[in-house]
Amino acid sequence: MDTTAQETCGDSAFDVFSRQCPSRSVLEAVTGRWGSLTVGALREGGTLRFNELRRRVDGVSEKMLSQTLHALERDGLVSRQAQPTNPPRVDYELTPLGQEVAGRLIALIELIEGRMPQVLTAQARYDETRGGQAARA
Repeated sequence: MDTTAQETCGDSAFDVFSRQCPSRSVLEAVTGRWGSLTVGALREGGTLRFNELRRRVDGVSEKMLSQTLHALERDGLVSRQAQPTNPPRVDYELTPLGQEVAGRLIALIELIEGRMPQVLTAQARYDETRGGQAARA
């Protein structure tokens, strides 16, 4: 392990619960709304162009998608290939590490999607007992 990273993470292993550990920013990039949706879209779609990704990740702005892709590329999860064509073409795809992360992320997404009836029931029960305060918070 890099000595600097070791010093900021504590003992000998990376610890996402440690404020200074660089693993925390990677976790944030992957599990944030746009990061997880971008990784998921690339897992489903393989190699995608920027606008294909933007259409797939409904609601993301150009700026936010660009920032997300830069962060994921910096972390080694996404590769960016610029094609020397006119007009220029840029393709994005998951790296082997990105594929591994995406596999686990997709399992979580599928679990959440499959359990949405229970989640919606729990939310309704919570809102009912709290007088709808959660929806306004």
